[in-house]
Amino acid sequence: DVLGRYLEPNQVADIERAYQLAERAHDGQMRSSGDPYITHPVAAAHILADLHLDHQTIMAALMHDVIEDCDVTKQDLTAEFGETVADLMAMTQDIRVILIKLADRLHNMQTLGALRPDKRRRIARETLEIYAPIANRLGIYRLKEQLELLGFANMYPLRYRILQHSVKKVRGHRKEIVERITEQLRTRLKDARISSKVIGREKSVYSIYKKMRDKVGTFNEVMDIYAFRVITDSEDSCYRILGQIHNLF
Repeated sequence: DVLGRYLEPNQVADIERAYQLAERAHDGQMRSSGDPYITHPVAAAHILADLHLDHQTIMAALMHDVIEDCDVTKQDLTAEFGETVADLMAMTQDIRVILIKLADRLHNMQTLGALRPDKRRRIARETLEIYAPIANRLGIYRLKEQLELLGFANMYPLRYRILQHSVKKVRGHRKEIVERITEQLRTRLKDARISSKVIGREKSVYSIYKKMRDKVGTFNEVMDIYAFRVITDSEDSCYRILGQIHNLF
């Protein structure tokens, strides 16, 4: 269903063939959680499909472990699916390889519960120090925030639970405020005939934790739990918007 919203039927059919090969190759293999192994590449592929990646990347995501873990060679994949798909599992020059690795890591983070605590912490640290910054550098903020949140929750579970509870306590009233301010900004900029997009958002628990750790110290001193972003088309418009915001507040 997800693929059919943005890919051609023949591309979806190619992806289905890749899935069938992966399912056969991983037949009988299980994850630490007890789930069939095929659930992992399918989940990684789903993450990339939600980002509307091309069909070759989705195919490679479905088969990304078959060369390493199964009796399938790169030559087999080249013969069946062409060189591009096979190369995506055996090279680092193509940015899509990194996207597959990020999706692979995100699903692994979502299913860490079956591992020993020390192993969970090691993987969580690696995720916070390597994978989340890569997603941030690539501008894939949806993956970056999910990797950070899961990394934080598994690295420091007690800190995560306490901070999440604190944020929930102040969220209700402030959420109404952020919606009202967002609407005020949109109305003012529309009246001023400045082309822009206004986004109000709640900062992630990990972002708040980093600010507490690096700057302010306690949760009560963190003022910016919510943030506003205004996107426009020129530097001149940026200064005009800033003037409107100063006048409004």
